[in-house]
Amino acid sequence: MTNPITEYTESGILELYILGELTPAEAEEVEQMATQHPAIRQELEVIQENLAQYALAHAVAPPALAKSLFLATVDYLERLKNGEPAATIPLLNEHSRVTDYAEWLNRPDLTLPPGVKDLHIKIIGYTPEVTTAIAWLIDEATNEVHHNEYERFLVVEGTCTVTSGPDLIYLKPGDYYAVPLHTPHAIEVTSEVPCKVVIQRVAV
Repeated sequence: MTNPITEYTESGILELYILGELTPAEAEEVEQMATQHPAIRQELEVIQENLAQYALAHAVAPPALAKSLFLATVDYLERLKNGEPAATIPLLNEHSRVTDYAEWLNRPDLTLPPGVKDLHIKIIGYTPEVTTAIAWLIDEATNEVHHNEYERFLVVEGTCTVTSGPDLIYLKPGDYYAVPLHTPHAIEVTSEVPCKVVIQRVAV
């Protein structure tokens, strides 16, 4: 004869409870059963631990750019909320000069904090069509492809090499580069100091 406790633990209801998939009445029943039967309470703990281990084993770390952009967006919104006026930023082009962005590059709050290991971004302007930021790249930026926006940047400090399709582009302070659409590209820092750039993404 099947043990009713074993039957209950093998029914799948405990997994559904851990995942939050039960109705309030079903969840209350599980909690009552766990209170009354140590074996059910223990099985719940085992299932929870197994699911946690599975999640850790299969977790995918977000790309450094996604994390940095998210943090930069939060920072920018906080600055606007605290009274920073929305700025009109000059569009980057082949005639742009570092001095065109001195107003933002010289701000003491728009600097690279200590301890950054990959990428740091400070947004300085946003419209639905154009996002402009100051970015510090410590080591490299892995392959990206843009289909719906142009990426342009102007090197402020440091040097880097851009691999854009089959081409290698060597950039130093004052150099401007526009990434072609639909072209895989990556950036490698070639200086001892981080490569600091003004970067702009313009919707197509």
